Amino acid sequence: MEGAAAATAKRTGAGTGENGGGETRPRERKVYMDYNATTPLEPEVIQAVTEAMQEAWGNPSSSYLAGKKAKDMINVARENLAKMVGGKPQDIIFTSGGTEANNLVIHSTMKLFQESHQSEGDWPAKQQPSLVSGTKPHFITCTVEHDSIRLPLEHLVREGVAEVTFVPVSKLNGQAEADDVLAAVRPTTCLVTIMLANNETGVIMPVSAISRRIKALNRKRAASGLRSILVHTDAAQALGKRRVDVQELGVDYLTIVGHKFYGPRIGALYVRGLGVGTPLRPMLFGGGQEWNFRPGTENTPMIAGLGKAAELVNENCDIYEAHMKKIRDYLEERLQAVFEKKRIHLNSLFPGSDRLPNTCNFSISGPHLQGRMVLAHCRMLLASVGAACHSDQGDLPSPILLSCGIPPDVARNALRLSVGRSTTKEEVDLAVEDLRQAVTRLETSSAS
Repeated sequence: MEGAAAATAKRTGAGTGENGGGETRPRERKVYMDYNATTPLEPEVIQAVTEAMQEAWGNPSSSYLAGKKAKDMINVARENLAKMVGGKPQDIIFTSGGTEANNLVIHSTMKLFQESHQSEGDWPAKQQPSLVSGTKPHFITCTVEHDSIRLPLEHLVREGVAEVTFVPVSKLNGQAEADDVLAAVRPTTCLVTIMLANNETGVIMPVSAISRRIKALNRKRAASGLRSILVHTDAAQALGKRRVDVQELGVDYLTIVGHKFYGPRIGALYVRGLGVGTPLRPMLFGGGQEWNFRPGTENTPMIAGLGKAAELVNENCDIYEAHMKKIRDYLEERLQAVFEKKRIHLNSLFPGSDRLPNTCNFSISGPHLQGRMVLAHCRMLLASVGAACHSDQGDLPSPILLSCGIPPDVARNALRLSVGRSTTKEEVDLAVEDLRQAVTRLETSSAS
């Protein structure tokens, strides 16, 4: 962990700098605790990207040395990603990121439903109750999904071409419960998409249980002439923080996002039995790369970096998880000690629910302590009030926290601190003290 700690010190501005007169002075230290938003590249990942740029610049479809080198790097990366999620290399396709992977799944299941409707729509309604003329595909998701799931589904509803059920999460455990998902199923349901871990609360969703229930239901649907329901999970937040196994999860699709586990900003999609066991329909058409499912000349350097990041997870995931949990627990202990338990509400702690080892969502009670205001008065801490893609919401409470039953006045004060592989107890102490001083300044200012 020493190399990672040194990289953190450099990244967060520890050390010295020079003023205009050439005089050396201490540089203001920053403590980064927004790893759920994005992570820095590991040194080994940077090395892999650099090597690919220098030695594998050729087109991977070409037969000369630089092209073969590129193809080899891509194949190794695919193997590392497959190992990371417990799948097969041939079931991995590379995408520009998680947003594209999520949209590809939604687009594909939409297209599959339309194709089935066109080919079987003339059958008697009693034999094909899901394919009556004018029916729309039905999707099931939950109220705390990432925007790259929620927004494309809402767009389909506005276009009048699909129906969507947003299953509320339980206010007791913060989870989308399997019973509620199954209760939402219709004859026209084509996809269930439930994230593996929530980005704001860190709550782990019961994806395995949902998949098992859907698979059992699919056997009954087949006997009635109904199409099987496919299952997808966005695993962006879970990968690199805990072991992820697609065999245990039982999903048909799984989204991989590199910049959440110290890799570059590209992604991948796992598809169980790609094109054979589980169908996929491309959104793009071009040169035939990625078996025509995601064409376009491969971005070899970024793919090589993604593969290296996956390799590091394969080798060290248990170590990463244990370290982050230890630091996260210490962070929560320090918060409760410094601000007293009665002033701290741990928004990410739900009885009976598992959560990510690195995520602490909390609120400090007080009328002038909105999360955004507290962060604005911090001098060292770099964190967020929730999802980075919701940073334009001002002081409105997080819809995710409200969905989980957190009261509006508590949710409005929420902060999300997410620690990383190299976060230290010293950095936790600095961050908590920075928060204490920020709260003191705000309360003093409001009193005057």
